[in-house]
Amino acid sequence: MITFKTTQTLPQKKLVGKSMRMSLMQNTTPQLWKSFMQLRNSIKNAVGSDLYSLQVYDEMYFDNFNPQTEFTKYALTAVSDFESIPDEMEAFTLESGLYAVFLYQGLPQNFAEAFQYIFQKWLPNSEYTLDNRPHFEVLGAAYNPTSETSQEEVWIPIRI
Repeated sequence: MITFKTTQTLPQKKLVGKSMRMSLMQNTTPQLWKSFMQLRNSIKNAVGSDLYSLQVYDEMYFDNFNPQTEFTKYALTAVSDFESIPDEMEAFTLESGLYAVFLYQGLPQNFAEAFQYIFQKWLPNSEYTLDNRPHFEVLGAAYNPTSETSQEEVWIPIRI
């Protein structure tokens, strides 16, 4: 189930984690997160406990959508600065911008329905258009990938 919450201007965030190129057809998200979680405790300057699942799509990704088209996915956590980045990890600066924020409840494998709602119903019927910036999900305390009651925030970049 997906519910629209609000639109919000997100301030710049400093994030650290790991990335991997993948497609929806060749989805390697579990491997990415396993690799990140094994090293997560080596991040000494983490801010909060939320995790960020972030996607960077090429500029034309949504114009000619194809589930075999690759994008870069990140498993990240917020940090206070980039002074001490653990080996095997990388820095990512999420720039400030306007986002549509949704609440998704359910299993990760059922997220396709939420994706369809956002891009086929909510966005076309809103005053906004999709912006070419990172998309991300905030995985907070209510996130549990094995529970149907799992919750995560979905942040979609938009502009007027």
